[in-house]
Amino acid sequence: MKLIFIYNANSGKLNGYLDSLHKVLSPKTYPCSLCDITYGVLKIKPEWQSFKENTDLDLEFYHLDEFKNKFGPEVFAGYEYPLILEESKRTLREFISKGELDKLKSEKELIRLINLKTTRL
Repeated sequence: MKLIFIYNANSGKLNGYLDSLHKVLSPKTYPCSLCDITYGVLKIKPEWQSFKENTDLDLEFYHLDEFKNKFGPEVFAGYEYPLILEESKRTLREFISKGELDKLKSEKELIRLINLKTTRL
């Protein structure tokens, strides 16, 4: 099983700077709860970094443009972003939805939810 994280943002330094600016100037309208949960204004949150480095789970991370390029427009169009997918036997299924991510307040809550859902598998 692999978990695929898709941020509701495009890749690239300029997009990263614009996203950081958006987070600071208008946090209530920032469109990526996954970015907000896992990253501060300029860098990854330490507890999230530690989780990524120490988990036994297979994790992949994509921005919108990267995900669309790798999996194709048909797969891309089937989801609401951000979200986390589970890939098993070359099949994708929703693991944590945009709605679930939008309700989380911190990286600790995300880690707890991932651990809870993976122990059920």
